Amino acid sequence: MLLASSLLGVDVAELRNGFTIRHRTREAHEGLVRLYLDDGKKSFVDVPAAEVESYSSEPDPEPTTTAQPAKSTRQIVQEASNKQGVDSDFIHSVIKQESAGNTAAVSRTGARGLMQLMPATALQLGVVDSFSPEQNVHGGTRYLRELLERYNGDAIKALAAYNAGPGAVDRYKGVPPYRETRQYVRRVVHDYNLSKRDTVKAKAVTASRRNAAIALKQAD
Repeated sequence: MLLASSLLGVDVAELRNGFTIRHRTREAHEGLVRLYLDDGKKSFVDVPAAEVESYSSEPDPEPTTTAQPAKSTRQIVQEASNKQGVDSDFIHSVIKQESAGNTAAVSRTGARGLMQLMPATALQLGVVDSFSPEQNVHGGTRYLRELLERYNGDAIKALAAYNAGPGAVDRYKGVPPYRETRQYVRRVVHDYNLSKRDTVKAKAVTASRRNAAIALKQAD
């Protein structure tokens, strides 16, 4: 059932948890409200109807004359790494296994975007549009940080929980005996170790060149 449509602006759903979700239209179905984030209804988020406090409207923002260049995934990852204190190579390795860098990826279970956030998890993390690289990576990195804190810095358990859920890790007191999860953890760790090795090599080469340049300058 179609509930609303904003032709000259956007609607705003105000949630009980304090978040607001801007959307174009919405539909109610079996206790849920589906908020469509674009006019083409390609991007949406489902919210329990009981979690919505109220709706309001606001005009579209005035168009700007200078468009900001889109950030690269590497830039976004570095920003998220700095904010959450999670190694950027670790984030890149997770993204590689989750979506292979495809911002529009959708799994068979409904996980979305670069870090494959499930809709419910995305909502808890304040991610309105999981297909937005910036929102997705910042939300996914925050979730990784929370899992690392939960398991006292144990990256293996954090990765297993990211893939299979914290409940499974807690139940088995470690990586659960799921083939998919064990392969996932192994692949992320392998890719991360390769990335760190390459990073160390690159730093060593840079340092060697810098030292050589200093030596030549002193010789002059």
